[in-house]
Amino acid sequence: MHNTLIVTDDVTSFCNTALTVLTFQDYLAEFPKLNEPKTRVINLCDTSRYLSEGYYCSLLAQARSHSVLPSVNTINDLRMAEEKSIDRIVFSVSATQDNAELSEEPLLVLFGEVKDQRFKRLARQAFEKYPCPVLLLTPTITQTKTLAKGAGKVQIEGVASVQAKAFNELSDKQQVRFIEQLVAYTKIQWRASKASKKARWDMAILVNPEESTPPSDEKAIKHFVKAAEKVGFRADVVSRLKPEDLGHYDALFIRETTAIDHHTYRLARAAEREGIVVMDDTQSILRCCNKVFLQDAFAYQKVPAPKATFVSSASDEVCEKLINDFGLPLVLKLPESSFSRGVHKAETKEALKLRLEQMLSESALVLVQEYIFTEFDWRIGVLGGKPIYACQYFMVRNHWQIYNHQGDRFSSGGFATMPTFEVPKPVLQAAVKAAKVVGDGLYGVDIKQAGNAVYVIEVNDNPSIDSGVEDKYLGKELYELIMQEFANRLEQRGR
Repeated sequence: MHNTLIVTDDVTSFCNTALTVLTFQDYLAEFPKLNEPKTRVINLCDTSRYLSEGYYCSLLAQARSHSVLPSVNTINDLRMAEEKSIDRIVFSVSATQDNAELSEEPLLVLFGEVKDQRFKRLARQAFEKYPCPVLLLTPTITQTKTLAKGAGKVQIEGVASVQAKAFNELSDKQQVRFIEQLVAYTKIQWRASKASKKARWDMAILVNPEESTPPSDEKAIKHFVKAAEKVGFRADVVSRLKPEDLGHYDALFIRETTAIDHHTYRLARAAEREGIVVMDDTQSILRCCNKVFLQDAFAYQKVPAPKATFVSSASDEVCEKLINDFGLPLVLKLPESSFSRGVHKAETKEALKLRLEQMLSESALVLVQEYIFTEFDWRIGVLGGKPIYACQYFMVRNHWQIYNHQGDRFSSGGFATMPTFEVPKPVLQAAVKAAKVVGDGLYGVDIKQAGNAVYVIEVNDNPSIDSGVEDKYLGKELYELIMQEFANRLEQRGR
């Protein structure tokens, strides 16, 4: 039996229910709990704004191994559908001549249920595609046909757009109906959605020629193409790819820096819907691109990591507590950043407060970590749960990070590449454990080592693989290992 949590912006509306209802701040502070039972979260917070508390609620639920409705994928899918006016749902409704007048007024769908039973099938279809507590469907009727069989019957056809609604956007009457549906829904078993399928052996390798710090340089991309051919792929290197073009491919390899609110995520999501093998998959993008998820997941899964906390305020009390708990300097991170962007070091209380104020204007949460000095960072490449390469990245001269962004200037420190068997065992073990938190894709795990202690800093879903750097030890074999993984996954599907 699952423990079900209702997370909402307003708990007062649920006072007369026996449900476990809490605010986002309560969920952030009180969970996960030691030896807790299997937990489901129904997120009723407003998720319409990217990086809002509602967005983080679903993200953290997934980090804590809590089943959640809606998932972050669903939140992003709904936002994409609304912004781009895509994914309209085709519907067909049978009615009698006397009952053929259908309005095009929006339909409120609560956990897949709708008041007008003529749209019951459409509501269920929408909820299965976008599992979200409250959906608003706006139907557009395209034609009405009289059925040849069945006197007096007609078939009404149309399309419906879909958008998410927050609980606090409902009227008082609608909220009463919603709570009735919510109580009923908490008593049923949640079902996983079905995976889609697709066909042939072609690969698209997505790159961005305009990117200043791409995950792979031009020479490495050529190595990937040759390795792909060796294991049975025809690989196209593309800089532009539309979701509708994905049907030509069996595999998508993203070698452009990924982000959640970005075309790389949307392409990965479209590829998954087509049944295409993709790296990076959306789960990896979601989990790696957001440091809040990683930190919470590391704590939950007992991955060794620096002491850290999330903050949503830059008050004097918060700053003083951070300094008392972690000391100075402190490392501050925006939830989404890459190549050391959005990462700052605060040496004083004044600098901490100022930087927090700036960062909280961009994001509802900021990750604050203790500062750990090392002369280099380990980067362990992990593919399908196994280490495949190891590098040491040294700090930029007169700087505290391996990358340094000074305005438009970019620089990086030196490196040393070695076989994985030469890496200290605790480093490899931490890398594998951290990668497992994210998934089974291709990752670069960044680790600091101070004496006998190791600390996982982050997991990168689109790790740097440049010619002459990460491939320094394995050479072309590194590229073949990665391409073979694509082939293995297709073979496992019986393609």
